[in-house]
Amino acid sequence: MINYRALLNRLLRRKGDETPEEPPVEKVKIVLENKYLVARPIFSEDAFSSENELVERHHTTMLDHLKRTCGCSAQKAKKIAFTFFPIVSWLPQYPIKEWLLSDIISGLTTGLVSVLQGLAYALLTNVPPGYGLYAAFFPVIVYFFFGTSRHISAGPFPVTCLMIGSVVTNLVSGASTSAGNATAANSTDETLLNDQKVMVAASLTFLIGIVQLILGFLQFGFIVIYLSEPLINGFTTAAAIEVVISQLKYVFGIKIPAFNGPLANFRVLHAILSQLRTKTDIAALIISIVVMVLVYVVKEINDYFKAKLPVPIPIEIVLTIIGTGVSYAFDFKHRFGVDIVGTIQRGFQRPIAPSKAVFQASIANSISTGIVGFAVAFSVAQVYAVKHNYTIDGNQELIAFGLCNVVCGAFKGFVASTSLARSSVQESSGGKTQIAGILSGVIVLIVTLALGYLLEPLPKAVLAAIIIINLKGMLMKFDEIPVLFKRDKYDLVVWVVTFWSSVILGLDLGLAVGVGIELITVVLRVQFPKYAVLANIGRTDIYKDRKDYSDKYEPKGVLIFRCPSAVFFANIDTFKEKLITAKGLVATSNDYEVSDDEELNNNRVEELDEPPEELPIVVNWSEDLPLNIQVPKIELHSLILDFSTVSFIDMSGMKVLKAILKEFNKVEVDTYIASAECSVLDKLKRSEFFDKDIKTSIFYLTVHDAVLHVLEKHGLEDELKCDPEKDSGTVMSLQGVTNGTIYINEHVVASETKF
Repeated sequence: MINYRALLNRLLRRKGDETPEEPPVEKVKIVLENKYLVARPIFSEDAFSSENELVERHHTTMLDHLKRTCGCSAQKAKKIAFTFFPIVSWLPQYPIKEWLLSDIISGLTTGLVSVLQGLAYALLTNVPPGYGLYAAFFPVIVYFFFGTSRHISAGPFPVTCLMIGSVVTNLVSGASTSAGNATAANSTDETLLNDQKVMVAASLTFLIGIVQLILGFLQFGFIVIYLSEPLINGFTTAAAIEVVISQLKYVFGIKIPAFNGPLANFRVLHAILSQLRTKTDIAALIISIVVMVLVYVVKEINDYFKAKLPVPIPIEIVLTIIGTGVSYAFDFKHRFGVDIVGTIQRGFQRPIAPSKAVFQASIANSISTGIVGFAVAFSVAQVYAVKHNYTIDGNQELIAFGLCNVVCGAFKGFVASTSLARSSVQESSGGKTQIAGILSGVIVLIVTLALGYLLEPLPKAVLAAIIIINLKGMLMKFDEIPVLFKRDKYDLVVWVVTFWSSVILGLDLGLAVGVGIELITVVLRVQFPKYAVLANIGRTDIYKDRKDYSDKYEPKGVLIFRCPSAVFFANIDTFKEKLITAKGLVATSNDYEVSDDEELNNNRVEELDEPPEELPIVVNWSEDLPLNIQVPKIELHSLILDFSTVSFIDMSGMKVLKAILKEFNKVEVDTYIASAECSVLDKLKRSEFFDKDIKTSIFYLTVHDAVLHVLEKHGLEDELKCDPEKDSGTVMSLQGVTNGTIYINEHVVASETKF
């Protein structure tokens, strides 16, 4: 136990004195922070009637602070509970009268959608549809206690389900077209094959949960920043294409062997096209077309009248009920050979231990799938958090989804993320909190325990059609290509490369390729930034790229060079090249003029000849050179480097920068550095950058300060004074005529920026 009063006395005691030190004239408290004492004023001079009262209050304040800082307290325990159990922060304050009815309506609607999507996405995972109910139930229950978003609906997501399904197909030998349709000799073999698929999907889901938990406890919630929007959109668009291809076999009622690995999508298309004319199930095709048309039309109606409709028309649920009833009444399975959902087990199965063999074979897949699932869920949660003005915790979201997947995998479910469509239903139908989510779980629970058998006659063609139409939003991402082409070529490259690599190589390898390309573009952006020569704008203290403005002033003999990125080993050569090129800063000929419309370019380089360490004669660079000396004339007398955007500089950058500054000093060009960050200055000082030739006096707070110093040094103080005739124009307008006197208004119009 810490003796706080003894610690306080020891902190306040004078050196060599056993009595506490008298408080100073300015009343202070002493705060123990990182083993350093910091004095902060907190009391006014006349706050207490006597000095003894002040000292007692001072001791009491310090003791309270030390208890909060050095030991456990109720506030710390409460903060920890709020962090790891967000439910305790909002549930006690839940406004029942205002929000409960909305959450009930939202929960019922979302629950029905969750049942349908659970069955449908099980097809993508290559497990029997009944297990999709487990994936729709357990995540919403766990997320209710540990999630920080009020509006997302935890559960299966088509992209992650497809990634799980590819692993199932790869690891389970003899896997066929779909769950429950193995080409085995008898039902026993079919049951054994399905059990193997469920084990692989559940074990991989459990491993994904472990990966997400580890990332969450290590505070890796920021990892989503490395997945840019173009990368995510290109990846999800490719996943949507792969989902469509995977569902074509149900649409046409064709059974094909399973394919995995690179070029799997093309092999699936080839297998379907080769059987299209001879083995197409006309009944399944008609069902799919009718369902797709109806879902598409009603969804368009929902979008058009969304401001007037209190709840979107649940067309998927309606068609599911109708499809199930019609299939049962007319016995589609036996009369027309239509593939149906089949047996759905009632109740829940016992938890299972995950397979170590699956862990060893799918560790890379678990990392990629876990990151994608979290990135999608976090992105959707962030949208609703901004819309409804609250915050979410990325690290806690990782922990929440990690626990969802651990529990779901233990109970034979598959990977949990969130669905934009399902979350949109929960939010648009009035959902206020995760009360709606847990009520949706209750609906799934009722179906699992009692009503699941009613869905057994449902044709899989209905589920496939609903899946395909619900991918409309993801497929519409193709509209981004022309926009990216105009705005950012690097982002366009990331989008296109991620898309095609995912389609050709598969989602797991495609994601890795996309991240690699994204990192390469970051390196290229930093290695080859857009350097610029600045000019004074309108004779103010503003300095911008001279090619962008018409009203500019460039002091004779002074050039200002802006470095738009960090100076380090990857771009220091480019920095030096730009700085000494003819187009950049130092002209190598008196006849050479730089066009305002030209940008700094690596393709045309005329380097400044470096003078030798010891010239044969003393050269006056401002005069004509002797005939026996062939070096360019230097018209510049001052160089100003704008370091306002230089965030850091490494040892290689410092070495080359120092050499550059000394080279300009040799040709009698004064060099200055403006607007450098304190961290850059501190590193230069610690690295012994300064010497007799390069002094700290070359640094200026702003570019304008450096320019004023240069002009004063060279007797050009009046250069920056405003010239009314040059700086602006005057427009006169007639105000009126009174008693024969004409009144004129004069409007001063500044020169326009040239873009």
